[in-house]
Amino acid sequence: MNAEQAVPGFQHRTVLLEEAVDALDIAGARAAGWYVDGTFGRGGHSRRILANLDANGHLLAFDKDMQAIAAAKTIADPRFAIVHGSFAGMREALGERGVGQVQGVLLDLGISSPQVDDAARGFSFRADGPLDMRMDTTRGMSAAEWLAVEDQRTIEKVIRDYGEERYAFQIAKAITARRAIEPISSTRQLAEIVAHAVKTREKGKDPATRTFQAIRIYINKELEELEIGLEAAFQLLAPGGRMAVISFHSLEDRIVKQFMAGKARLPQPDRRLPIRAIDLPQPKLKLLGKAKPSDAEVAANPRARSAVLRVAERLPETGGRA
Repeated sequence: MNAEQAVPGFQHRTVLLEEAVDALDIAGARAAGWYVDGTFGRGGHSRRILANLDANGHLLAFDKDMQAIAAAKTIADPRFAIVHGSFAGMREALGERGVGQVQGVLLDLGISSPQVDDAARGFSFRADGPLDMRMDTTRGMSAAEWLAVEDQRTIEKVIRDYGEERYAFQIAKAITARRAIEPISSTRQLAEIVAHAVKTREKGKDPATRTFQAIRIYINKELEELEIGLEAAFQLLAPGGRMAVISFHSLEDRIVKQFMAGKARLPQPDRRLPIRAIDLPQPKLKLLGKAKPSDAEVAANPRARSAVLRVAERLPETGGRA
């Protein structure tokens, strides 16, 4: 595990650093291949990947956060390049570089500690700040702008579906009532609205946690981009190539688990049909297991507690029809 300086006063600890990069198996001939770090953050995983590549290897990283892009530009390595954008566009970005296959893709989902700890970003209810929540502050609608115009039913659905919040109706009703009186423009305002709407609280968890999570996921289209990115990564992987994905909450992990399992599952044909074994569809991925942070890592970085790493390997085409 390592810690890099983010912006002044904010530290970021890369979660499952060794486990995730080791899972890519960057060794031998594979060390000369192309790799993707879909979520650069402050570069912990990228730097470890670069350390494992040989002189002919390449790493293309992605991030939507301009502070992450600034951090990436401090890496003076001709084997490395950064794209300001979502990992959902990795196929297009690699295609522009004449690359059709890669040996590994790493995705570290969610938000980074510098984003959470910087009150000006609006991701956290623990300090007052503008209600922004955009990972890419150069485009799109902020959380405050969205809450000002969206109808109550949609706000309720977002909070319920993306935050798994059972008081979604009460929270959405309270939001629409408050905005009729004054604009909801700060994190403290939203946290106070939620606190008054939620009647019972989970032990050790602020009542605003689920609502902030839901709005952040929705504003940044995180789950939609994850689904696109997983398919893009799968399509790019060369036979034997690996994808390693770190998720931090159940919605993300469910999508990753189901995607990998779906590609690894052997389709069961109708036994009544005369299909030769050679014509049967074959599994496309081999599941290599999952990992969680050690007790020592969680003790040093409590935010790592919910992390789950899942790894899969691209299988070669072996007859059959896709």
